[in-house]
Amino acid sequence: MRITIIAGATRRESTSALLSAYIANVMREEGHEVTLFDLREKPLPFYDDDDEEMHPNTSELLDAVFHADAVVLSTPEYHGSLSGVLKNALDYLGKGQFGDKAVMPVCSSGGAVGVSSLQQMQAIVRNLHGINSPEWISIGGSQRQFLPNGSPESEDVRNRVQRTVAYFLQFAAKLRA
Repeated sequence: MRITIIAGATRRESTSALLSAYIANVMREEGHEVTLFDLREKPLPFYDDDDEEMHPNTSELLDAVFHADAVVLSTPEYHGSLSGVLKNALDYLGKGQFGDKAVMPVCSSGGAVGVSSLQQMQAIVRNLHGINSPEWISIGGSQRQFLPNGSPESEDVRNRVQRTVAYFLQFAAKLRA
């Protein structure tokens, strides 16, 4: 399967970006083709429905999500919500990109977990006609430590990511069948 991960963090060494890269590696190890679209590396202009010229990064994002079989949305939790750059990116997307695709939200929060941003992403996905995965990944507090090789320091977090990604991939495959 083809999976697009949209990483919606702007800080260098963001733990949500590190988590996104780790999830991408787990999926690649399972034999899937993964595109990690990092909004820090490929910023988008502010959404403007009247703008007639499309920015190259916007075009690349639309294409990556359109051709994906499943999508992962990743964000830090800022003030009880998803990041502005991820929301801006989602404003460019619609049913044509998300329609009937499995979507899994992922969050890294300075608090215990990022439930508010996860729920908001699920509401947005419903409005984009995507299909929310019943499972999500959220890490917080001391769980946000990563090893130099890019994997989470906590074995519990690594195991949870492995289980959740496996479930998500099965869920997405059933939808594509």
